[in-house]
Amino acid sequence: MDARGGRRPGRRDRREHARRGRRNSRCQDGRCRRGRPPGLAVTTARQSSVHLEPPRSADVPHPAHLVLHRLRPAAGVIVRRRWDLTIRGAEHVPTEGPVVIAANHIGFVDGPLMAIVAPRPVHVLAKHEMYHGSLGTFLNASGQIPVERNGPDPAAVKTALRVLRDGGAVGVFPEGTRGTGEVDRVKPGAAYLAMAAGATVVPLVFLGTRLPGGSTNSVPPARSQFVMTFGEPLRVEHHRWPRRQPETHALSGRIREALLATLDEAQQATGMTLPGPIPATDKEIL
Repeated sequence: MDARGGRRPGRRDRREHARRGRRNSRCQDGRCRRGRPPGLAVTTARQSSVHLEPPRSADVPHPAHLVLHRLRPAAGVIVRRRWDLTIRGAEHVPTEGPVVIAANHIGFVDGPLMAIVAPRPVHVLAKHEMYHGSLGTFLNASGQIPVERNGPDPAAVKTALRVLRDGGAVGVFPEGTRGTGEVDRVKPGAAYLAMAAGATVVPLVFLGTRLPGGSTNSVPPARSQFVMTFGEPLRVEHHRWPRRQPETHALSGRIREALLATLDEAQQATGMTLPGPIPATDKEIL
């Protein structure tokens, strides 16, 4: 008993008090950093207010991230052991802040490669048809974002904005589907996300992830050469609501030009080429 008649703190109480003190010292802005993987931003007051802008992302949960962050090192080793992978221009990817990685799309492994071996963890928008069975379970657990390609998908947009407004990276295939990878046209989704979040856009070109004549669901054999080339980033200012179509289309044109420039540079530097047309019976084009 102490002088005031209360119980004197024991050794267990002192240890608990010290533990709580250490935990509080690791917290900022009301959110504790304990267990937060590197690269996932702590929500600030400014980020919280941005989540309230249309389209609102305040009530949208951040995609799962523990599997994505924790398995990347081991998965990267597996990828490099199986294929001859070269990454060029990694210095163009900002180490922090919102980033939209806009890539050409030629093969099945493009999305997994972007998520696994990009310079920072990426939440990739992938067609919703892939989210079934064990593959769908894994995609959800690794924080990838399902998207409906045949029309507007407000849920996918809000989830992607949640990631970007939290300071993360989102991967988009502006061509909309796997194909020749020649970037003949781009859809406005990447531009819209960048404008809504004030995110930097980094073009990414894949070479080698589909062999000539191969279907879009094919996977090149072991030791095939893959090259991922990141191009010069496009700095995009935050555009408040409303974001008008002419502005979105103008930025989409800039993204396409950046992808074409990156593609031309990558082909000249590596001597590799795109795989050409996909088979006429390929389901991806139906």
